[in-house]
Amino acid sequence: MTTFRIPDMTCGHCASTIARAVASVAKDARLDFNIPEKLVRISGDTAEAELAEAIADAGYTVEAVPDSPAPAQKRAGGCCCGTRKSAPVDVRQAGGEPGSSCCG
Repeated sequence: MTTFRIPDMTCGHCASTIARAVASVAKDARLDFNIPEKLVRISGDTAEAELAEAIADAGYTVEAVPDSPAPAQKRAGGCCCGTRKSAPVDVRQAGGEPGSSCCG
């Protein structure tokens, strides 16, 4: 998946123009637009540089967005510290303090 920020994409017409530009080089590409965030995600086998060139040729500014890291894996026990203590349902039970976590 390739993600681009298109700072000058402001509306659905812009998205449609970008979609046509991408389709000219990647007919089977799947596009996901987030117009308020000015992002387009493109899935397919076409090289990022080729996609960027097609969008730029359509008159838009193209900024590559690095892939976001994979979500962190939870450790054994389903907790950030790896050990899970039973937390009381109500903080007044078993002397629990407001704001206390399973870690402490």
